[in-house]
Amino acid sequence: MSRLRDLAMFYETLEALEQRCGGRRLLRDCDGRQNWPQRGIYIFFEKGEKRTQTGTGARVVRVGTHALKAGSKTTLWNRLSQHQGVRRSGGGNHRGSIFRLLTGQALIARDGLDVPTWGVGGDAGKAAARSGLEREQVKSLEHPVEKAVSETLGAMELLWIPIEDAPGPESLRGYIERNTIALLSNYRGDATDPASSDWLGRFSNREKIRQSGLWNSNHVDESYEPAFLGVLKRLLE
Repeated sequence: MSRLRDLAMFYETLEALEQRCGGRRLLRDCDGRQNWPQRGIYIFFEKGEKRTQTGTGARVVRVGTHALKAGSKTTLWNRLSQHQGVRRSGGGNHRGSIFRLLTGQALIARDGLDVPTWGVGGDAGKAAARSGLEREQVKSLEHPVEKAVSETLGAMELLWIPIEDAPGPESLRGYIERNTIALLSNYRGDATDPASSDWLGRFSNREKIRQSGLWNSNHVDESYEPAFLGVLKRLLE
């Protein structure tokens, strides 16, 4: 019951955050000219994924942040743009975004596609060398999936929490991120606000994604500290 109560409290806090942000934004409509904080946490919602036990409305499907290494210069918009992909071509680079990689793998599995280079190597050139193909062949093979990923992620809505702390593994952003994921995760536990029966993540090749109901692998098998909810609430006040 305590987790159910804490989840309800978390979603109440998100309602206040949504008012502060002026509402959610579709990822496909976002650009760098909008008023983004330099650093923060992002929270994604996916069409068709609803809460069933903690109230009504959309359930969170991914939580993330950036700059968790000392000296990192990555901004919040940098990270979101990596997930968004290239707006002009509709493509993207799944090797620069774990969210894109995971989504693409699930799409490939769901639709029975044959894209053996997906996720192979750190770039298309290395994937080509490993697979015996030319670099342009790899890019041509992967582009339809990159476009499908951009469409899938672009249709997701997001909120963000500004936290302008210094980059590093002990940052407040890291603390809020890992506790939020741990709270939301249904991994090997009682499923509260479970994923829908046709959620794309059910086609993932990663057990932690399928069981947690989140597009996250890190922290889904951890316990959360209830005190983080008070920290989160004070941040928004």
